[in-house]
Amino acid sequence: MTALDPGAVEARLAALRERLDAAGGQRPVELVAVTKGFGADVVELALALGLRSVGENYAQELLAKHAELGPTPAGGPPRWHFLGRLQRNKVRQLAPVVAVWESVDRPALADEIARRAPGATVLVQANLSGEPQKGGVPLEEVPDLVARCRADGLDVVGLMGVGPTGPPERARSGFRALVALADELGLPVRSIGMSADLEVAVEEGATEVRVGRALFGERPARGVPPG
Repeated sequence: MTALDPGAVEARLAALRERLDAAGGQRPVELVAVTKGFGADVVELALALGLRSVGENYAQELLAKHAELGPTPAGGPPRWHFLGRLQRNKVRQLAPVVAVWESVDRPALADEIARRAPGATVLVQANLSGEPQKGGVPLEEVPDLVARCRADGLDVVGLMGVGPTGPPERARSGFRALVALADELGLPVRSIGMSADLEVAVEEGATEVRVGRALFGERPARGVPPG
């Protein structure tokens, strides 16, 4: 079991909501609880706190937690968001579980999701920083990929992007460009902002932020069992 104090996590959640409120924004902002690196008990804790949307970056980790939680977890089933770079050969296993695919970054992946999960809800990921390790397509290629997803019958609801490494203010121009493009394409969901830069994201029009560290604290090193 992960050594997390539920009271401390509840206090962090209250602080996060205060940060979101203080940042303003034009619409309610959804908080996706990112539980990568922690155990399934952390997902249960998120659900108990009313956080239905749970994000994971690694296919095997998501599948393991889903299996451990079982079909009827006490807090109700999570709405799994897949956030990380995804290999096509993992889509078949994930298809029955994932509710929102946030990291669609190439036509072949869109085709595979459409084949394994027809009509699935997806976000196209834009690379806002030029850092290849963060995934996504350049902004100028986003419209073509959105069109491909739509042609495949996928439900494209928005765009996702990760800010650059460094001070939060460095993310502003990329977030602003993503929101403007989402407006042009008629996409309501703008998944931008994480623990460090969520204020900038909300100021620029985020409808969703993905938060792990500011909610659960520092995660265990990868490869080290939680707890």
